[in-house]
Amino acid sequence: MKLTAQIKLNPTSEQHAALLATLAEANAACDAISAIAWQAREFRRIPLQKISYHQVKDSFRLGAQILVRCIAKVADAYTLDRNVKRTFRPHGAIAFDDRNLSWYTDKQAVSIWTVEGRQHVPYSLGEHQQQLLLFRKGESDLVYHKGAFYLLAVCDVPEPDEQQMDGVLGVDLGIVNLVSDSDGEIYQGGEVERKRHWYTRRRAALQSVGTKSAKRRLRQMSGRQKRFQKDTNHRISKRLVAKAERTKRAIAVEELTHIRQRTRARGPEQRARHSNWAFAQLRQFISYKAQRAGVPVVAVDPRNTSRTCAVCGHCEQANRRSQAEFCCVVCGHKAPADVNAAINISNRAACQTAYGVQPSG
Repeated sequence: MKLTAQIKLNPTSEQHAALLATLAEANAACDAISAIAWQAREFRRIPLQKISYHQVKDSFRLGAQILVRCIAKVADAYTLDRNVKRTFRPHGAIAFDDRNLSWYTDKQAVSIWTVEGRQHVPYSLGEHQQQLLLFRKGESDLVYHKGAFYLLAVCDVPEPDEQQMDGVLGVDLGIVNLVSDSDGEIYQGGEVERKRHWYTRRRAALQSVGTKSAKRRLRQMSGRQKRFQKDTNHRISKRLVAKAERTKRAIAVEELTHIRQRTRARGPEQRARHSNWAFAQLRQFISYKAQRAGVPVVAVDPRNTSRTCAVCGHCEQANRRSQAEFCCVVCGHKAPADVNAAINISNRAACQTAYGVQPSG
């Protein structure tokens, strides 16, 4: 399983300038390579390297391997769309491999090629990143973000064998309740919603002022709401996977394909909450954490899970007394609506696995 370790570099002011100059030189070379590709209508990597390598090599202060990675970057950029000429940001990310980037994990430092020569740059990292680096393999991207340099290292982490499971933990995703599981545990979304409201009002107020200090504050706030939601999704997914691993159960989640089309939002407020719903990210976090723990994940069709009674199986709109409450009109079963849906998801996954349906990644 391939994961990315984000490592923060701690360069001196001279090293910072050298790294910045390297990114600028490399991306200028990418623009030149893109112009050659556009003129020749040749976007494949190997043919593009043949027609552009020597011409660009004579014009830029780049080593051979960095130049090869720049050509690959341009070819990748044209993979999805060859109808628009590609240009590159001056400080866009550049890939390094083991020929121009050496890792010294015992010293927490790297030796990296720059236009000013090799630089020995220390880095800082947490325990999680330190464990990932044990499995580093292949390229690492040098990224410049908000005045700091990071290396994004690809790590090929071995996957454990899937455990033998004794049941299924159903997981229902929602907006009011971010997650409800079939055990009745609910992870509410009130704090995420309060943060969204606060940031929305704060951004609107600062934008209406329009002064330099207001714009500076807007830049400082950029990404904070997104990072808060990402951290929330990490914590929820970690708890779910830990529970499933501890109780020897697989995890059943909703199949998210076309879920935005299947869910309705009325009015600007509901549309804002709907678009703010980071269910795909949460689903991704659950999947990769479960994969690392050897816990199978099964995707099931969530249609009618909120209308179907988890006890007798009767399906009717009238079973939903309200958004939060479920009460079966046939057998009288009562439960929080999201928990009832999670139990139905668990039951469907159990049926799927019993009939040989393969788990989803």
